Amino acid sequence: MELSTAKPRKMSRFVVLSLLFLLGLCHISVGMTMKSNFIIHMAKSQMPEGFEDHTHWYDSSLRSVSGSAEMLYVYNNAVHGFAARLTAEEAESLQNQPGILSVLPEMKYELHTTRTPSFLGLDVSADYFPESNAMGDVIVGVLDTGVWPESKSFDDNGFGPIPASWKGECESGTNFTSKNCNRKLIGARYFAKGYESTLGPIDVSKESKSPRDDDGHGTHTSTTAAGSVVQGASLLGYASGNARGMATHARVAVYKVCWVGGCFSSDILAGLDKAIDDNVNVLSLSLGGGNSDYYRDSIAIGAFAAMEKGILVSCSAGNAGPSPYSLSNVAPWITTVGAGTLDRDFPAYVSLGNGKNFSGVSLYKGDSSLSKMLPFVYAGNASNMTNGNLCMTGTLIPEEVKGKIVLCDRGINPRVQKGSVVKAAGGAGMVLANTAANGDELIADAHLIPATSVGQTTGEAIKKYLTSDPNPTATIIFEGTKVGIKPSPVVAAFSSRGPNSITQEILKPDIIAPGVNILAGWTGAAGPTGLVEDDRRVEFNIISGTSMSCPHVSGLAALLKGARPDWSPAAIRSALMTTAYTVYKKGGALQDVVTGKPSTPFDHGAGHVDPVAALNPGLVYDLKADDYLNFLCALNYTSIQINSVARRPFSCETSKKFSVADLNYPSFAVVFPEQMTASSGSGSSSIKHTRTLTNVGPAGTYKVNVISPSNSVKVVVEPETLAFTRMNEQKSYTVTFTAPSMPSTENVYARIEWSDGKHVVSSPVAISWT
Repeated sequence: MELSTAKPRKMSRFVVLSLLFLLGLCHISVGMTMKSNFIIHMAKSQMPEGFEDHTHWYDSSLRSVSGSAEMLYVYNNAVHGFAARLTAEEAESLQNQPGILSVLPEMKYELHTTRTPSFLGLDVSADYFPESNAMGDVIVGVLDTGVWPESKSFDDNGFGPIPASWKGECESGTNFTSKNCNRKLIGARYFAKGYESTLGPIDVSKESKSPRDDDGHGTHTSTTAAGSVVQGASLLGYASGNARGMATHARVAVYKVCWVGGCFSSDILAGLDKAIDDNVNVLSLSLGGGNSDYYRDSIAIGAFAAMEKGILVSCSAGNAGPSPYSLSNVAPWITTVGAGTLDRDFPAYVSLGNGKNFSGVSLYKGDSSLSKMLPFVYAGNASNMTNGNLCMTGTLIPEEVKGKIVLCDRGINPRVQKGSVVKAAGGAGMVLANTAANGDELIADAHLIPATSVGQTTGEAIKKYLTSDPNPTATIIFEGTKVGIKPSPVVAAFSSRGPNSITQEILKPDIIAPGVNILAGWTGAAGPTGLVEDDRRVEFNIISGTSMSCPHVSGLAALLKGARPDWSPAAIRSALMTTAYTVYKKGGALQDVVTGKPSTPFDHGAGHVDPVAALNPGLVYDLKADDYLNFLCALNYTSIQINSVARRPFSCETSKKFSVADLNYPSFAVVFPEQMTASSGSGSSSIKHTRTLTNVGPAGTYKVNVISPSNSVKVVVEPETLAFTRMNEQKSYTVTFTAPSMPSTENVYARIEWSDGKHVVSSPVAISWT
């Protein structure tokens, strides 16, 4: 890779950082000036006189620094500004132009890659959600890899006319026409200018330059959120039954922003921009990337604009768990969703030659079991490579694995690819063993070879057998689908965890929902493993990730929007959070699959979603746009930084004292600085939070109850009683947290519950020291 031969000059820090970013993102040609994509945020209110339209001003600003710069998008809703392809020097020059708030480099995001309605109680509780015309007027927008419109989950039988509020369209492109949309799938668009300008033209022989989904991820998420009911659905006979989305009567609008090479921020912003203009009611984004300050985060900025228009934005928390501080999409105006398990499993047992059996899971479809005991070998002993244990391409010695079952360790390459590698080397089957990174969490896959996945503990026991027996043998027995698995749900190991790395005083994730082994619609262009060599085609697939839990909440938000059309996005999120559960029906705290112990608010947020309870929460914590802007003031954001988020001038009142603790959030993250507690002369230190509750139910008197297993932090709520006499009445309270002067070495968790005897309005509390 070579840089331009232009004369060297002293570069600013801005240019250096931009060049470093570009080196990892773009290919560079000899003799050419290196360019990449930037998103330019404009102060629209500062448009000079003489320009009839803001787009003319944007173009003039761009031309002032480059006569050849390419404008990719003009944004009108998600942000005010445009995306353009520039050199780092041009970007720096543009930053200094009047009316320019910021010039941000293109960022690459990644995807966070049935029984669910029954598990959530929706099948027996349909009467709680009125099937009115209002439900058919709710539109769920999904930003993802597109859509497979032929899926039965988009059947529009029984749907009325498209809502009059809809302003979108169905775009044509490769293998896709406007006729692919109907009264269920009412819109489909695609955005690829950022992707193509960075990685080159789309190869239409490999992916469709249209809304069509060649990957499967987008079809899976959109049908999870709002797919129609499909009878007799299954994946290769597994999880058979009726498949349905959370909001079966809602409409779907798809915005394809993710491609083979990833999801680029300029395209994501363009999708958000159009979705807002199209008048969707809920936005679902199962994607994310590295965290950055809110004024530099394209998803956070676009989500703020959506929130102002009354659109709830639900995003996946990420699949980087169980590491702490691993969350994505943590802005307080975004609903951040982690993942839990269902009560369904797909057992496949490993039977060893010593007579011992170990449980695993698999979605392999073939013989019900291997016909006999076969030789068993550890991949690390059948390879000349140091990483041979991982069963990566080309690492296995065919002579050592032919006709044998191979034990592979999980990690680095995809789980299903390991089975393909074993098959290519002549192996007869595979046992895939978790390592410490995944613990005993089990995720089922539709392997191309007889295979099962086992947990770390089981894997270690099997390895002991392999090393101790001179002639180890094994077989795999597949037992189909089992339901009623206990305990369930448990927090998935991959689900990203808090604390919030951007603002630790905002507790994230907000909530967890089903995200493990989820059955939903699939593309007809790829097999269930997604591998090139997988020529099987299925209508439904079972996959896992916070990508799957996010659309569950998006669909549930659509249900609430249909039933309570006057509720704000914050009110809907509050209802979902304050009615979530953290205790199993028969007792015992929600568990973390990694530890086998109770999960914490940094793992599950407010708890596991309970949609029926959310319909009637009693009270909600509501928020408006200005409340979030005051929150940004509390973070000491400059007026330019706030303008980048708000898309309008906003100044923090100099006479007002702003506090993050005053944001009316449905949860509490209390952070004691160590120096604060250590230097306190009174032997203790206190932090006060203020909250306001809005009555959305009948009149009632609510009493508070603080549930805390620890006495190390004193929690005092004032007043202890709140009386509501009418709908939409508001009452405020304060919570004072008092900690001893010696900092705790462990986090402290609690819950604050308000109850009138019929409703329980519950908020998680996480207390930490930094």
